[in-house]
Amino acid sequence: MAVHTSQSVASAAGDDLARGRGRGTGKAPGGAAGVSTRLRRGVSTHWYAWAMVAPVVAVIGVIIGYPLVRGIYLSLTDANERNVERSIGVNHLPATYEFVGLDNYVDALTGDQFLGTLGWTLVWTVSCVSVTFALGLGLANILNRRIAGRSFYRMLLILPWAVPGFVSVFAWRFLYNEDRGFLNKLLAGGGIDAVPWLNDPTWAKFSVIAVNIWLGVPFMMVALLGGLQSIPGEMYEAAEMDGANAWQRFRHITLPGLRSVSTTVILLSTIWTFNMFPVIFLLTRGGPGEATQILVTQAYKFSFEISPRDFAQSSTWGVLILVLLMLFAAVYRRVLRKQGDTW
Repeated sequence: MAVHTSQSVASAAGDDLARGRGRGTGKAPGGAAGVSTRLRRGVSTHWYAWAMVAPVVAVIGVIIGYPLVRGIYLSLTDANERNVERSIGVNHLPATYEFVGLDNYVDALTGDQFLGTLGWTLVWTVSCVSVTFALGLGLANILNRRIAGRSFYRMLLILPWAVPGFVSVFAWRFLYNEDRGFLNKLLAGGGIDAVPWLNDPTWAKFSVIAVNIWLGVPFMMVALLGGLQSIPGEMYEAAEMDGANAWQRFRHITLPGLRSVSTTVILLSTIWTFNMFPVIFLLTRGGPGEATQILVTQAYKFSFEISPRDFAQSSTWGVLILVLLMLFAAVYRRVLRKQGDTW
């Protein structure tokens, strides 16, 4: 019996040693050879899916990947309109810009311009997203009930989303006109002085926020309305029979039922609003002065409006915008995971 036990122990020790050697040489299933085997098996099994995805990956790599890499490279140089490669008539001038490392990032992060613009961009984003979500949720709750003309109201509220963005912005610009705008004519009819909607820094900020909210509410309303219609009606009936009032039903049934939809639309709306170039550019061009300039419009200004055009600074701001949004998405995902949600 003792001999048999000793042989079993020796055999187990030999097996452990063999497995250890297998891990050291990469021959075990969990090593590099195992990963390679699983990869080959995955490709052979799902080759059709890989073939369908490959063109999309290639197009994204060309359209997004190359500009991104090029932008990161330019942000590490002092490239501007005067030292990049260019042609003047028949003369071809080579690029003379130099590598400067992280100097552009240090200048941006330690300067007042970037931090000041970032502050207003955050105010702009938080204000637009919070008000848009609140209005979208309220309208979705109203339209989820059986009211007369519900289909007509839905179509009417989706209309701002169907109209091209630049058309909507130009229409609002006409309404905001200080001399001939409809809003000031309406105020004049009530004996109120004209409001400099787009010529005063404070009013201009309120004006661009109002336009972006008007454009964003339809998407938020439609998304939340779809989420509301997925909540079983029996839950509301049971809660009502138990004596729950409207607020309690909204708090304990509606909000938890909309959690998955809400997290997605808030994330998308935040990213879109943070980068909402058309509203700011077409309505105020960042003015008056620099009052309504957000990060993306300022990056555009560096590259296309100032002289000489500063491609390095524009690329630096673009990379910083990307980093900020990636950090926000990572923190947002972490918060959701702590709350038990998956995203």
